[in-house]
Amino acid sequence: MKPRGYLMIEHRLIEKVLSLISKAVDQMDEKGTVDQYFVQSVVDFIRTYADRTHHGKEEDILFQQLKTKTLNPCDKAMMDELIEEHKNARLVVSELIQSEAGFMDGDRAQIRVIKEKLTFLMNLYPNHIAKEDHSFFPNTERYFTADELAKMLDDFHAFDRNMIHEKYTMLYESLSANLSKMG
Repeated sequence: MKPRGYLMIEHRLIEKVLSLISKAVDQMDEKGTVDQYFVQSVVDFIRTYADRTHHGKEEDILFQQLKTKTLNPCDKAMMDELIEEHKNARLVVSELIQSEAGFMDGDRAQIRVIKEKLTFLMNLYPNHIAKEDHSFFPNTERYFTADELAKMLDDFHAFDRNMIHEKYTMLYESLSANLSKMG
């Protein structure tokens, strides 16, 4: 398998979650309420899997290695565009968290904002994924030798192995900081 295959497999799971988000938004329209557990789970999925794990491999490995190559202007422009889309997704997820917190505090007007943020993500990711799968990944793969691609795939595997430790170290640090504030 090549590195793009690994990233494309991750895209398929992201697409599956996006289809669930679409159904949840429809239910919000029908029921006039928000399933807080669902929203919190989606936030966790997008932050941990789509952003930190998937975008992490793209930004920390693939894009960094591409920056050492002489890219043609179209490939460079697309990479910059993809990075900007990652940033936009992060911002929207932060706004989604704020809206969900407001809803939990009783602000029913936040339902509209939650739906808006989820809809933004539902619209962003399919186009983003299509650009990567059909243009960016195949076009930029040619900048690497077979050995470089094999090494990148090894780097992807190592990145994933470290993610669980990173996530739960951050959880420990957060819990520890909260307990220190309380006591």
